[in-house]
Amino acid sequence: MARVRFIGPEAVTVPELGGRAVEPDEIVEVPDERFEGYVCQPSNWEAIEEPREQRDDVAPQMLPKAAPAKKNAAAAPQKED
Repeated sequence: MARVRFIGPEAVTVPELGGRAVEPDEIVEVPDERFEGYVCQPSNWEAIEEPREQRDDVAPQMLPKAAPAKKNAAAAPQKED
């Protein structure tokens, strides 16, 4: 989540934040994908923390653990009769 500060002169109700009242100079978290919608209003909102870079939705593939090297015990010498 990104963070923005409300710099307007009086409290506002923000429907996108669940109808919550935001006071002047209050910092709120906003969805990353909506960050630009706030900071494009520089008379009302100031960027505090930008969104994290969007990463691929694909999870990295897990590599199998390497099997430990199999140790062969030396064969016991055979007795010749």
